[in-house]
Amino acid sequence: MISRQWRGLARPSEAQNYVEHLRTDTFPGLRELPGFINASILSRPSGDGIEFLVVTQWRALDDIARFSGSDLEVAVVPTEVAQMMIDYDRRVKHYEVVG
Repeated sequence: MISRQWRGLARPSEAQNYVEHLRTDTFPGLRELPGFINASILSRPSGDGIEFLVVTQWRALDDIARFSGSDLEVAVVPTEVAQMMIDYDRRVKHYEVVG
């Protein structure tokens, strides 16, 4: 199993909108993809914003490619999400889940 992790720092006024976007748009779309297992949203106050760590789990890297395209580490950040953020990762990290 592969864990895909992305970090974004949301404007405080947009933090709840971002969570709603994940729950109503991003996650339902991911559930339709073969190999997608689950997703988690972690958050904490950080500096001038709210930091989010979005962790998705996938069966294999090949399954992630259906979402990300051929460059597996490119962050998939819609324009509307980018506008909610103060800063965000342009590249994601993948980890093999070993336990």
